[in-house]
Amino acid sequence: MDPARDLRIEVGDSAALDARELEEVHSLFARAYAQANHDYVDASMARLRTIARAREGGSLVGFALADVRFSSLPGFESPQLLLLAGIGCVELRLRRRGVFAHLSRCAARANGLLARRKGRFLACGRMAHPAGFRSMSRDPNAIPKRGHPLSSWHLEVGAVVAALYGVRLKPGTLIVQGGGRPVGHPRIEIDVAPEEWLPFRDVDRSRGDSLLGLAWHPDVPDGW
Repeated sequence: MDPARDLRIEVGDSAALDARELEEVHSLFARAYAQANHDYVDASMARLRTIARAREGGSLVGFALADVRFSSLPGFESPQLLLLAGIGCVELRLRRRGVFAHLSRCAARANGLLARRKGRFLACGRMAHPAGFRSMSRDPNAIPKRGHPLSSWHLEVGAVVAALYGVRLKPGTLIVQGGGRPVGHPRIEIDVAPEEWLPFRDVDRSRGDSLLGLAWHPDVPDGW
């Protein structure tokens, strides 16, 4: 099934949205999340340069943020290509049909750097709960991973990625230190197995903490 069937997809610069379009984004965010932290969305849009939006009959029913850029990373002689995935929302009645994944891909592919790449890239994302981390956690190259301690290199790279998001990590972890209040709680049941919560045991969602996930594609650098 085509997740974008009957939807109009718009991809553009996050900073170019006008006041009405920003209000649409915040309104959808409030419908999708309880205790919606609108400052978090504004901060994300200031850092992540691309937004993909889905419309149905003129109404905004979904959005996703992303940025793809080159950045210097510890342990590499040349800048590396990074995919910074961001927050997104989909209207409740359209969930679980692949709309968010489709919008995320549209945002990530917008500037063409992924299509033109000649080597590996690092996929990055912040997740507040196991359902958001599920697809990345299944990637054999993803960290953090249960039973695999983080190395100093992992933490050094994680710190640089966190800075690109405009946040900091708790020492010795890939846990993003929150701003003191929740990002928001999805208005949907989080159906996950107990073991999927284990990487989140020190993530304080009440303070806006999240987990930073990293995954190299198609392979990992030597020594990673």
